[in-house]
Amino acid sequence: MDKEEYKQFYTGVYRHSLAHILAKAVIEIFGKENVGYAIGPQIADGFYYDFLLPRNLTNDDFELIEGKMRDILKRKESWSVKELSREDALALFEGQKYKTELILDLPEDEKLTVYYTGDDFVDLCRGPHVSSSQELLGAAFKIRSVSGAYWRGDEHNDQLQRIYVYAFENKQALSEHLKLIAEAQARDHKKLGPQLELFMFDETAPGMPYWLPRGWKLYNALLDFWRGIHEAHGYMEISAPVINNKQLWVTSGHWGHYRDNMFLVPGYETDESGKRSYDDESASTYAAKPMNCPNAINVYRRSSRSYRELPVRISQVDVIHRKEKSGELNGLFRVQEFRQDDAHIFVTEDQIASEIGDIMTIATEIYSIFGLSYRVELSTRPDDYMGDIEVWNSAEAALKKILDDHYGEGNYGINEGDGAFYGPKIDLQMRDCLGREWQMGTIQLDFQLPLNFDLKYVAEDGSFKRPVMIHRAVFGSFERFIGILTENFKGQFPFWLSPYQVGIVPIMPEHNDYALEVRDALRAAGVRAEINLSDRNMKEKIKEFHGYRDPFIVIIGAKEIENRTVSITARGNKKMNDVPLDEFIALCRRLNAEHLLELPD
Repeated sequence: MDKEEYKQFYTGVYRHSLAHILAKAVIEIFGKENVGYAIGPQIADGFYYDFLLPRNLTNDDFELIEGKMRDILKRKESWSVKELSREDALALFEGQKYKTELILDLPEDEKLTVYYTGDDFVDLCRGPHVSSSQELLGAAFKIRSVSGAYWRGDEHNDQLQRIYVYAFENKQALSEHLKLIAEAQARDHKKLGPQLELFMFDETAPGMPYWLPRGWKLYNALLDFWRGIHEAHGYMEISAPVINNKQLWVTSGHWGHYRDNMFLVPGYETDESGKRSYDDESASTYAAKPMNCPNAINVYRRSSRSYRELPVRISQVDVIHRKEKSGELNGLFRVQEFRQDDAHIFVTEDQIASEIGDIMTIATEIYSIFGLSYRVELSTRPDDYMGDIEVWNSAEAALKKILDDHYGEGNYGINEGDGAFYGPKIDLQMRDCLGREWQMGTIQLDFQLPLNFDLKYVAEDGSFKRPVMIHRAVFGSFERFIGILTENFKGQFPFWLSPYQVGIVPIMPEHNDYALEVRDALRAAGVRAEINLSDRNMKEKIKEFHGYRDPFIVIIGAKEIENRTVSITARGNKKMNDVPLDEFIALCRRLNAEHLLELPD
């Protein structure tokens, strides 16, 4: 075990041990007969524990629970482990519904382990744990929140109270993490989005964002950027239907593997009286597409293809829908309607390596524009895979060789069992300015769908061969990527991406005509400019544009009219007075063309 592995192991031990301390504290506060305790695993920055309690917890309870935890630690109690039979474990946890259910799910002859903290608290656990509470005295913890959680994630089961706790090895590490959390909250896109008038949600369409005028400008700026790069790399963009007959999804395999996540339009049969009966299994059933791949396949096979045409690179940004549980929706990060920056590429087998190399080049180019780095993982065959295992082995070996050649053997992660049901994939894990990782881009190698749809191309020798299909996305989805960018830039988007790039403020009504002339000149140069012609005072107008975080605010008064100039306040309050209008327009053109992250000094 190397140093980093040991650190992770030790972190897991003290966090999981503190989860037992939390459970003991809750039981001592509410009484053992009043508490049902379920599970308490560690998570990225601490741990949680699920309880059934006689009342709902509030923030006022946090200090009481934390204090009880500290009192328990000061007792410096010994910890001990004991191995039990299934029968003995059931007797020990009699009356504890959730522990009993966990035990009953295990084989009858399986030996179980329990951990005692002192003599009066015992928990069902595989361990390992500390040998004494004294080892936890230096650890720092703080209750983060309480939320509802269904037992085993099933909405038909009991709703428990989940107590989340931050836990770190010392007070300094906890303090640094709390500062990071505070900064993340200040960047929360769910707050910034409505505040900056980018997007909104409505209860009539859960998880389906409304793009507001400012947000739609940002979205289209990002789309134009994306289109320019893909045009240069030989992609051709299409658009296809949002719903398709179920037969398409049966052929693709989505009906068998993904149906529960699809929005269906049931087909119907009409009886002799004219009454309709609806049935999802009807041949006339339609489904909103959760993925674009079958549409791209239909476009590929509309005509015969020659090896000379391959690779055929088809991109599309159509709306797709995926049904999610309501508790999993999370702003733009987890939605039910979104636009994926999708592409499907049809290649010969000997083109796989070069094409994936080109996709990596696109990803690096796009991420670097935003100052974002990424690392790579190979995701392998899942349990519900479709197709022949030998085909899977071949596909995984091909991707592994590509990554070995591109990054060096061992310089990428392996994510066992997380591939798509039709093929293995390369996942791009992106890191933002707060050090958070996001699973963004994906490159999926697919031998199966070309087989399902009997795709062919005419080889050089005149025979028919089957192409290989590459599914790929770089953003993952425009919605999620914009949510990440909103937080990464704290709503202060780079000039070229900002919804409006210049806000124009005439000081007095008599300055409006020149202000409109400036706006029109900027728009003619491809600059997104807005103007406030209201009769409010100048400071209020400037404050409004500051609130929207426009990169430049232009002030127009008598002097600017006389000299044909503009006076500018750049984001960050740097001022530039009496700048010739032509020079300012040239600066804006350059910022748009060069995709700079920062405004120039």
